[in-house]
Amino acid sequence: MNRRIAIAEPDLSPLEEGYALEAIRSTWISSTGAYLTRFEQEFAAACGCGHSLAVSNGTTAIHLALAALNVGPGDEVIVPSMTYIATANAVRYCGAEPVFVDVEPSTWCLDPARVEEAITSRTKGIIAVHLLGHPADMDPLLEIAAIHGLWVVEDAAEATFATYKGRQVGGLGRIGTFSFFGNKVLTCGEGGAITFQDPTLATRLRMLRGQGMDPRQRYYFPIVGFNYRLTNLAAAILCGQMERRADILRRRREIVARYEARLRGVPGIALRTDAEWAVTSPWMFAATIEARAGVDRDTVARRLTDDGIETRPLFVPIHTLPPYRVEHARRGTELPVTHGLGRDGIMLPTHTLLTDADVDEVCDRLVAAVGAGRAAQGRLRVA
Repeated sequence: MNRRIAIAEPDLSPLEEGYALEAIRSTWISSTGAYLTRFEQEFAAACGCGHSLAVSNGTTAIHLALAALNVGPGDEVIVPSMTYIATANAVRYCGAEPVFVDVEPSTWCLDPARVEEAITSRTKGIIAVHLLGHPADMDPLLEIAAIHGLWVVEDAAEATFATYKGRQVGGLGRIGTFSFFGNKVLTCGEGGAITFQDPTLATRLRMLRGQGMDPRQRYYFPIVGFNYRLTNLAAAILCGQMERRADILRRRREIVARYEARLRGVPGIALRTDAEWAVTSPWMFAATIEARAGVDRDTVARRLTDDGIETRPLFVPIHTLPPYRVEHARRGTELPVTHGLGRDGIMLPTHTLLTDADVDEVCDRLVAAVGAGRAAQGRLRVA
């Protein structure tokens, strides 16, 4: 190959450029402006929520949600270990402890059957991560939470516009959080949002986002808050993305469907099984390299890199990382599905600038790498 196929590229058009230029010319480039108001209203409506709050990124969205729910030292929050580390880090920012639970082998999302056994007298709530665009199974999680007096926060950083049983994610739990990082379905480079239905949360979330300032008295700060505001300039880009979201989603879904058609059923490659109740968000396509492939995930990734194709491993299980492994080891909980995904999972290029030929090239090279592994394994057996 002469050119590199990147794992992600932002899809920005003259529309976003024009809105950004308009924001610059208006001089409203900081944390106030018409584009911020417009984006928050449009995003809330698109997510079927009464309220949306724009923030600086997806990590601050989770932290702000937990702070608004009064998570603090001595508390525990149940989270999947198979997720980006920001989910757990935000719990620690509050002085609380993440308690890691395994994921389902089919959807790769938090396993409700494992959640209840992780609840203790210190448990404050559950963070349900909609991993790689697939919604977590929310109804049983919400039922468990109601029985034990817990809240559920949805980490929908990777699942913008996904639906669960016909309902938009972000409005199913107490609070939903989103990311608009450069590789996400919607992007402004760095940005995020919080969605919620309960109007009583609005004032507290806005105060915490804006350094704790009292909305009725400027420059009076009755609480300690954070500077987690999004700029009007970034919101201008997001307004353009919102206008174009139908085309962005359509092309991403075409790419995901092409991957599935080419790779499902290939010996040595396994794909996630989407639940019948889910409409996934086409964020990042992923697969696992099975043991019968005769080659491990990292070897496959290196071969694709040599071919000019960028990939990513699935997330390293958080409970195995230095900041969290000691506390998890004390609990002695095994997370076999998470371990397998962390070892075998690979993400493939997924963005709207890919051509069908690009997707076919990735599939051809992946199948060839796995096929070479199986052939080598067969020769060893014969020998």
